[in-house]
Amino acid sequence: MARTPIGLVRAEPEPPFEITFDGRRLTALPGQSLAAALWGAGILAWRTTRDRGRPRGAFCGIGQCYDCLATVNGVPNRRACLVPARPGDAVTTQEGHGHDRLGV
Repeated sequence: MARTPIGLVRAEPEPPFEITFDGRRLTALPGQSLAAALWGAGILAWRTTRDRGRPRGAFCGIGQCYDCLATVNGVPNRRACLVPARPGDAVTTQEGHGHDRLGV
């Protein structure tokens, strides 16, 4: 008999839902962070550095390093490892600091 964590706790998870990343449709699970949903879809980077445009994604996974910054629903500088995925979320790659008007 195969046992799974869900079966052991008799969990009844809600169905998956859709989010988008740079216009690409992805499936997320209830309770996942945006970073977990992106990782689950094989996406490892969703930000570029300000100076050289190097790719960044989740590093620490607990909201301390700020490498996982993303633009979520038009709002820049959201820590994807801390933001829970919600149905219909639109995540886009954040370039640099995320604030065009700063001109830095």
